[in-house]
Amino acid sequence: QVQLVESGGGLVQTGGSLSVSCVVRRRPFAPLAMAWFRQAPGKERELVARINRSGNLKNYEDSVQGRFTISRDNGKNTMTLQMNSLKPDDTGVYYCAATNGAQYIRATDYDYWGQGIQVTVSS
Repeated sequence: QVQLVESGGGLVQTGGSLSVSCVVRRRPFAPLAMAWFRQAPGKERELVARINRSGNLKNYEDSVQGRFTISRDNGKNTMTLQMNSLKPDDTGVYYCAATNGAQYIRATDYDYWGQGIQVTVSS
């Protein structure tokens, strides 16, 4: 049984910063490959950033490269997305996702999902 619990997010003006965090509740604990996805109204869910089990491999969607940083602390069972220089296009519901599998590129690769948390960037 794996549960992902997100926190953070909220409302910020253009150019501001926010962070979203995800706590992994799993017994027994074992690191999972993880990612943040987001979904804007009327749009498909898209991958924002992903991180491997050890945290040494990270990938970002082109539009967030250089502005967002994904990180994890396996000792605390948490993953965080730090978002800087936010733009209105970053608005959406952000989802934490995790997988037991070797592939972790597409949404269909992920086995577990958080409930989602709103991030709104005002212009």
